[in-house]
Amino acid sequence: MDFISIILVVFVAFLAGMEGILDQFQFHQPIVACTLIGLATGNPTEGLMLGGSLQLIALGWMNIGAAVAPDAALASVASAILVTYHGAGVSEGIALAIPLAIAGQVLTIFIRTLTVGIAHAADRKATEGSFRAVEFYHIGALMIQGLRIAIPAAIILAVSPVVVTDALNAIPEWLTGGLAVAGGMIVAVGYAMVINMMATAKLWLFFALGFALSAIGELNLIAMGIIGVVLALLYLQFAPEFNQGGGGGGNSSNGDPLDDILNDY
Repeated sequence: MDFISIILVVFVAFLAGMEGILDQFQFHQPIVACTLIGLATGNPTEGLMLGGSLQLIALGWMNIGAAVAPDAALASVASAILVTYHGAGVSEGIALAIPLAIAGQVLTIFIRTLTVGIAHAADRKATEGSFRAVEFYHIGALMIQGLRIAIPAAIILAVSPVVVTDALNAIPEWLTGGLAVAGGMIVAVGYAMVINMMATAKLWLFFALGFALSAIGELNLIAMGIIGVVLALLYLQFAPEFNQGGGGGGNSSNGDPLDDILNDY
C-alpha cells in the first residue's frame, strides 16, 4: 500500500474518532468507516461486506446518560485495516470487532476523563470573555478524540502483515467461533433494542407482516425495502391521526396544507 493510501486510512480513522463524539456525519458507523477504508486500501468489496455485518451488531450501541457504549469507531477502523490491508477474513474481522469495541470503550472513557480538565479550562476562559480560547479548547478536545482512533490505526498499519497473520492463526478456533456466536447474539440484541423503542400496538402488524414476507424466497432486500416504503406511505394516507378534517365541503381541511391551498382555487 502506498503512502497516500496510508494517509487516507489514518485520516478516515481520525474522522471516525471525532464522529464518535459529534454524531453529525456518522463517519464512525461501521458501514461508513469500513467502506471508506476499503476504498483507501483498494479493497472496497471486503470493506463493504465487513461494514454491513458490523453495522447489524452496532445497531443497539448508543450512549445513554453516563453509560458509554462499546466503541464502534475503533472496532470498525481496526477490523477494516486487518481485513482490507493485512488480509484477514471477513469472519475473522467480525470476531475481532467485539473485543476491539470493548477496548475502545475503556479508551474513550479514559480520554473523556482527561478532557474534563480541558472543559474546566474552557470555563475559565469563558469567564474572562476569551471566546477564541474557548473555541481552541473545544477543537483541541475534539482532535484528541480523533487521535484516539488515528494512533491505533497507524500502529496497526505499521505492524508487518506476517506478524498479524501469525497472530490471527495463533487464535484458537474455539475462541473465534465463540466470538462469532456472541456477535450473532449481539445482532439480535441490537434489533431488539431498536424494536423496543419503536414498538407500538399499531406497528406490530407491520412487524408480523415483515416476517411473513421474509419467508418468500423470491423477494430480495430491494424488493422488501420497496414494499416497506409503500406500506409506510399507505399508512400515512389512511391512518386517522394523519388525516384530521371534515369530509363534506370543498373548503374543508383534510390535513394536507397543499390540498387546502389548491382547494381554495
